[in-house]
Amino acid sequence: MNLQIISRVPRSFPMYYNISVCLPLLLLVLTATSVLAMKKAVDVAEENWKWLLADEWMVAFVAPWCPACRRMHEAWQEFSDFSENKGFTVAKVDITKNPGLSGRFMVTALPTIYHVSDGVFRQYRGARDLDSLISFIEQKKWEHIKPISKWKHPSSLQMTIVAKFFEWSYHIRAIHTYLVDQGIPYWASYCLFALATVIIGAVLGLMIVACLDYVFPGRPQEYQQAPEVTEREGSDLEEEEPSQGTTKIDRGDIKDKPDNKTNKKKSKKID
Repeated sequence: MNLQIISRVPRSFPMYYNISVCLPLLLLVLTATSVLAMKKAVDVAEENWKWLLADEWMVAFVAPWCPACRRMHEAWQEFSDFSENKGFTVAKVDITKNPGLSGRFMVTALPTIYHVSDGVFRQYRGARDLDSLISFIEQKKWEHIKPISKWKHPSSLQMTIVAKFFEWSYHIRAIHTYLVDQGIPYWASYCLFALATVIIGAVLGLMIVACLDYVFPGRPQEYQQAPEVTEREGSDLEEEEPSQGTTKIDRGDIKDKPDNKTNKKKSKKID
Protein backbone atom coordinates (compact mmCIF):
# COMPACT_ATOMS: atom_id res chain seq x y z
CA MET A 1 0.00 0.00 0.00
CA ASN A 2 2.83 2.34 0.81
CA LEU A 3 4.34 1.49 -2.50
CA GLN A 4 1.14 2.48 -4.24
CA ILE A 5 1.09 5.89 -2.51
CA ILE A 6 4.68 6.53 -3.41
CA SER A 7 4.01 5.52 -6.96
CA ARG A 8 1.13 7.95 -7.23
CA VAL A 9 3.12 11.00 -6.11
CA PRO A 10 5.28 11.32 -9.21
CA ARG A 11 2.19 11.05 -11.40
CA SER A 12 0.38 13.95 -9.66
CA PHE A 13 3.46 16.15 -9.27
CA PRO A 14 3.60 17.34 -12.90
CA MET A 15 0.00 18.58 -12.64
CA TYR A 16 0.83 20.78 -9.63
CA TYR A 17 3.97 21.89 -11.35
CA ASN A 18 2.05 22.91 -14.48
CA ILE A 19 -0.47 24.91 -12.43
CA SER A 20 2.27 26.78 -10.56
CA VAL A 21 3.89 27.74 -13.85
CA CYS A 22 0.79 28.49 -15.90
CA LEU A 23 -0.99 30.60 -13.29
CA PRO A 24 1.62 33.41 -13.27
CA LEU A 25 1.73 33.29 -17.06
CA LEU A 26 -2.04 33.59 -17.19
CA LEU A 27 -1.99 36.58 -14.84
CA LEU A 28 0.74 38.18 -16.92
CA VAL A 29 -1.29 37.73 -20.10
CA LEU A 30 -4.40 39.19 -18.48
CA THR A 31 -2.45 42.18 -17.20
CA ALA A 32 -0.89 42.81 -20.60
CA THR A 33 -4.29 42.51 -22.25
CA SER A 34 -5.82 45.03 -19.87
CA VAL A 35 -2.94 47.44 -20.45
CA LEU A 36 -3.26 47.13 -24.20
CA ALA A 37 -7.01 47.59 -23.94
CA MET A 38 -6.51 50.97 -22.24
CA LYS A 39 -6.96 53.92 -24.52
CA LYS A 40 -3.67 55.69 -25.07
CA ALA A 41 -3.39 59.45 -24.99
CA VAL A 42 -3.21 61.04 -28.42
CA ASP A 43 0.26 62.27 -29.35
CA VAL A 44 0.02 65.87 -30.56
CA ALA A 45 2.84 67.18 -32.75
CA GLU A 46 3.63 70.11 -35.03
CA GLU A 47 1.74 68.47 -37.88
CA ASN A 48 -1.57 67.84 -36.13
CA TRP A 49 -1.81 70.40 -33.31
CA LYS A 50 -4.73 72.10 -35.07
CA TRP A 51 -6.87 69.14 -34.08
CA LEU A 52 -7.12 70.91 -30.73
CA LEU A 53 -9.12 73.74 -32.30
CA ALA A 54 -12.22 71.54 -32.56
CA ASP A 55 -14.17 69.54 -29.95
CA GLU A 56 -13.12 69.12 -26.31
CA TRP A 57 -9.60 68.17 -25.24
CA MET A 58 -7.36 67.79 -22.24
CA VAL A 59 -3.75 68.12 -23.35
CA ALA A 60 -0.62 67.83 -21.21
CA PHE A 61 2.83 69.14 -22.11
CA VAL A 62 5.45 66.76 -20.75
CA ALA A 63 9.09 65.75 -21.14
CA PRO A 64 10.81 62.40 -20.51
CA TRP A 65 13.35 63.96 -18.12
CA CYS A 66 10.67 65.64 -15.96
CA PRO A 67 10.11 63.83 -12.59
CA ALA A 68 6.64 65.35 -12.12
CA CYS A 69 5.66 64.17 -15.59
CA ARG A 70 6.75 60.63 -14.80
CA ARG A 71 4.71 60.65 -11.61
CA MET A 72 1.65 61.84 -13.52
CA HIS A 73 2.05 59.34 -16.36
CA GLU A 74 -0.03 56.54 -14.83
CA ALA A 75 -2.88 58.85 -13.78
CA TRP A 76 -2.88 60.46 -17.21
CA GLN A 77 -3.14 57.08 -18.93
CA GLU A 78 -6.05 56.09 -16.68
CA PHE A 79 -7.65 59.45 -17.38
CA SER A 80 -7.27 58.74 -21.09
CA ASP A 81 -9.01 55.39 -20.61
CA PHE A 82 -11.80 57.16 -18.70
CA SER A 83 -12.30 59.64 -21.57
CA GLU A 84 -13.51 56.93 -23.93
CA ASN A 85 -17.15 57.58 -24.87
CA LYS A 86 -17.20 60.65 -22.58
CA GLY A 87 -17.18 63.28 -25.30
CA PHE A 88 -13.62 64.52 -24.86
CA THR A 89 -10.12 63.43 -25.83
CA VAL A 90 -6.94 63.21 -23.76
CA ALA A 91 -3.67 64.13 -25.46
CA LYS A 92 -0.04 64.81 -24.64
CA VAL A 93 2.81 66.77 -26.20
CA ASP A 94 6.46 65.82 -25.84
CA ILE A 95 8.25 69.16 -25.90
CA THR A 96 11.61 67.53 -26.60
CA LYS A 97 10.25 66.40 -29.96
CA ASN A 98 8.05 69.46 -30.57
CA PRO A 99 9.86 72.56 -29.29
CA GLY A 100 7.75 74.83 -31.46
CA LEU A 101 4.59 73.86 -29.58
CA SER A 102 6.17 74.74 -26.25
CA GLY A 103 6.69 78.26 -27.60
CA ARG A 104 3.28 78.44 -29.25
CA PHE A 105 1.55 77.56 -25.96
CA MET A 106 4.01 79.52 -23.77
CA VAL A 107 4.94 76.49 -21.67
CA THR A 108 7.07 77.71 -18.75
CA ALA A 109 6.61 74.76 -16.35
CA LEU A 110 6.14 71.01 -16.64
CA PRO A 111 3.73 69.42 -16.74
CA THR A 112 1.40 72.09 -18.16
CA ILE A 113 -2.20 71.04 -18.79
CA TYR A 114 -4.74 72.84 -20.97
CA HIS A 115 -8.45 72.29 -21.33
CA VAL A 116 -9.71 73.09 -24.83
CA SER A 117 -13.32 73.52 -25.85
CA ASP A 118 -13.95 74.44 -29.50
CA GLY A 119 -10.70 76.36 -29.77
CA VAL A 120 -10.99 78.13 -26.38
CA PHE A 121 -7.95 77.37 -24.22
CA ARG A 122 -7.95 77.36 -20.42
CA GLN A 123 -5.02 76.32 -18.25
CA TYR A 124 -5.68 73.63 -15.67
CA ARG A 125 -4.00 74.40 -12.33
CA GLY A 126 -5.53 71.72 -10.10
CA ALA A 127 -4.16 68.49 -8.69
CA ARG A 128 -2.82 65.89 -11.10
CA ASP A 129 -4.45 62.80 -9.63
CA LEU A 130 -7.17 60.85 -11.41
CA ASP A 131 -10.06 61.91 -9.17
CA SER A 132 -9.29 65.62 -9.55
CA LEU A 133 -9.04 65.32 -13.32
CA ILE A 134 -12.33 63.42 -13.57
CA SER A 135 -14.19 65.89 -11.34
CA PHE A 136 -12.78 68.77 -13.38
CA ILE A 137 -14.51 67.36 -16.47
CA GLU A 138 -17.69 65.94 -14.95
CA GLN A 139 -18.48 69.03 -12.87
CA LYS A 140 -17.39 71.36 -15.69
CA LYS A 141 -15.08 73.33 -13.45
CA TRP A 142 -13.35 74.64 -16.54
CA GLU A 143 -16.29 77.01 -17.08
CA HIS A 144 -15.10 79.06 -14.08
CA ILE A 145 -11.58 79.49 -15.48
CA LYS A 146 -10.77 82.57 -17.53
CA PRO A 147 -9.70 81.71 -21.10
CA ILE A 148 -6.33 82.83 -22.34
CA SER A 149 -6.31 86.18 -24.12
CA LYS A 150 -6.53 86.50 -27.89
CA TRP A 151 -2.97 87.73 -28.29
CA LYS A 152 -1.76 84.55 -26.53
CA HIS A 153 -3.95 82.25 -28.58
CA PRO A 154 -1.85 79.50 -30.25
CA SER A 155 -3.24 80.28 -33.69
CA SER A 156 -2.42 84.01 -33.54
CA LEU A 157 0.30 85.53 -35.71
CA GLN A 158 2.55 86.54 -32.82
CA MET A 159 2.48 83.08 -31.25
CA THR A 160 3.27 81.56 -34.64
CA ILE A 161 6.36 83.77 -34.80
CA VAL A 162 7.33 82.72 -31.27
CA ALA A 163 6.93 79.07 -32.29
CA LYS A 164 9.29 79.60 -35.22
CA PHE A 165 11.89 81.16 -32.93
CA PHE A 166 11.67 78.16 -30.62
CA GLU A 167 12.14 75.81 -33.57
CA TRP A 168 15.17 77.75 -34.81
CA SER A 169 16.71 77.80 -31.34
CA TYR A 170 16.26 74.04 -31.12
CA HIS A 171 18.01 73.53 -34.46
CA ILE A 172 20.81 75.92 -33.48
CA ARG A 173 21.33 74.01 -30.27
CA ALA A 174 21.43 70.74 -32.21
CA ILE A 175 24.09 72.20 -34.53
CA HIS A 176 26.10 73.41 -31.53
CA THR A 177 25.94 69.95 -29.96
CA TYR A 178 27.06 68.37 -33.22
CA LEU A 179 30.03 70.74 -33.55
CA VAL A 180 31.12 70.06 -29.98
CA ASP A 181 30.84 66.32 -30.54
CA GLN A 182 33.12 66.70 -33.56
CA GLY A 183 35.84 68.14 -31.33
CA ILE A 184 35.32 71.88 -31.88
CA PRO A 185 35.78 73.89 -28.64
CA TYR A 186 32.82 75.65 -27.08
CA TRP A 187 34.30 79.12 -27.63
CA ALA A 188 34.89 78.39 -31.32
CA SER A 189 31.29 77.26 -31.74
CA TYR A 190 30.03 80.43 -30.04
CA CYS A 191 32.26 82.58 -32.26
CA LEU A 192 30.90 80.89 -35.37
CA PHE A 193 27.33 81.55 -34.27
CA ALA A 194 28.16 85.18 -33.43
CA LEU A 195 29.74 85.71 -36.85
CA ALA A 196 26.78 84.07 -38.56
CA THR A 197 24.40 86.29 -36.58
CA VAL A 198 26.21 89.46 -37.67
CA ILE A 199 26.25 88.40 -41.33
CA ILE A 200 22.60 87.39 -41.34
CA GLY A 201 21.63 90.63 -39.58
CA ALA A 202 23.51 92.72 -42.14
CA VAL A 203 21.94 90.87 -45.07
CA LEU A 204 18.45 91.19 -43.61
CA GLY A 205 19.00 94.89 -42.94
CA LEU A 206 20.03 95.50 -46.55
CA MET A 207 17.03 93.55 -47.80
CA ILE A 208 14.65 95.58 -45.62
CA VAL A 209 16.16 98.88 -46.80
CA ALA A 210 15.95 97.77 -50.43
CA CYS A 211 12.31 96.73 -50.03
CA LEU A 212 11.38 100.02 -48.37
CA ASP A 213 13.17 101.97 -51.08
CA TYR A 214 11.29 100.00 -53.73
CA VAL A 215 7.89 100.38 -52.09
CA PHE A 216 8.33 104.03 -51.07
CA PRO A 217 10.65 105.57 -53.66
CA GLY A 218 11.93 109.10 -52.95
CA ARG A 219 10.78 112.03 -55.11
CA PRO A 220 13.42 113.38 -57.54
CA GLN A 221 14.51 116.91 -56.61
CA GLU A 222 14.18 119.40 -59.48
CA TYR A 223 16.97 121.96 -59.94
CA GLN A 224 15.62 125.49 -59.60
CA GLN A 225 17.68 128.47 -60.81
CA ALA A 226 17.95 131.30 -58.31
CA PRO A 227 16.00 134.43 -59.46
CA GLU A 228 18.02 137.48 -60.57
CA VAL A 229 18.07 140.38 -58.16
CA THR A 230 17.67 143.88 -59.70
CA GLU A 231 19.33 147.02 -58.36
CA ARG A 232 16.08 148.31 -56.93
CA GLU A 233 15.40 145.08 -55.09
CA GLY A 234 19.00 145.05 -53.91
CA SER A 235 18.70 148.55 -52.44
CA ASP A 236 15.47 147.60 -50.74
CA LEU A 237 17.14 144.59 -49.21
CA GLU A 238 19.99 146.73 -47.92
CA GLU A 239 17.66 149.02 -46.04
CA GLU A 240 17.30 147.98 -42.47
CA GLU A 241 13.86 147.34 -41.20
CA PRO A 242 12.92 149.22 -38.06
CA SER A 243 13.07 147.14 -34.99
CA GLN A 244 9.97 146.34 -33.02
CA GLY A 245 8.90 149.19 -30.73
CA THR A 246 10.46 151.98 -32.87
CA THR A 247 8.78 154.40 -35.28
CA LYS A 248 10.08 155.11 -38.73
CA ILE A 249 10.61 158.83 -39.31
CA ASP A 250 9.99 160.29 -42.72
CA ARG A 251 12.64 162.77 -43.91
CA GLY A 252 10.02 165.03 -45.47
CA ASP A 253 8.39 165.52 -42.09
CA ILE A 254 11.71 166.63 -40.63
CA LYS A 255 12.18 169.37 -43.31
CA ASP A 256 8.67 170.75 -42.89
CA LYS A 257 8.94 170.94 -39.11
CA PRO A 258 10.03 174.47 -37.98
CA ASP A 259 13.09 174.98 -35.87
CA ASN A 260 12.60 175.94 -32.23
CA LYS A 261 15.28 178.68 -32.37
CA THR A 262 13.63 180.54 -35.25
CA ASN A 263 10.32 180.46 -33.45
CA LYS A 264 11.87 182.08 -30.38
CA LYS A 265 13.44 184.92 -32.47
CA LYS A 266 10.14 185.68 -34.15
CA SER A 267 8.38 185.89 -30.82
CA LYS A 268 10.97 188.44 -29.50
CA LYS A 269 10.54 190.72 -32.53
CA ILE A 270 6.82 190.78 -32.10
CA ASP A 271 7.24 191.81 -28.48
